[in-house]
Amino acid sequence: MSDSTDVLPALWHALGVAVDVVTEIEIARPREEVYRYSCDPATAPEWYENIESVEWKSEPPVTLGSRVAFVASFLGRRLAYTYDVRELVPAERIVMSTADGPFAMETTYTWADAADGGTRMSLRNRGEPSGFSKIAAPMLAAAMRRANRKDLARLKRILESKPA
Repeated sequence: MSDSTDVLPALWHALGVAVDVVTEIEIARPREEVYRYSCDPATAPEWYENIESVEWKSEPPVTLGSRVAFVASFLGRRLAYTYDVRELVPAERIVMSTADGPFAMETTYTWADAADGGTRMSLRNRGEPSGFSKIAAPMLAAAMRRANRKDLARLKRILESKPA
């Protein structure tokens, strides 16, 4: 099995405007450790290449209903958006969504035990672009896949380089 696999389950329905990108990786660290690090917004600029800053709009730590603002750059554009945590099952799943930015986006992280004692983490981004973004949906999905692969690989390097 490779360290990172990528699946594009997106069904380009409604004339190909939906974006649905799932990227997975196996990290040789316990699930609780991977969850704590990857679910902490303060660490996002360390492992997400495009995230420049994070600002809490609610009190930390992450809980159901938390709001966190991000500033990022993607495809040469500066993006500012606020995620609302809609679902949280600690060390299993978090679902965050935003209605602002270039299009409404939902991001889901899942964590599961891997056969070797590590963690299988998935990162899913899905949304419905509007305006010019609707026309560029296939390009956006491809760029998201590439960025997500890089980000999860960076997360893996960071976590696996820490002492056990």
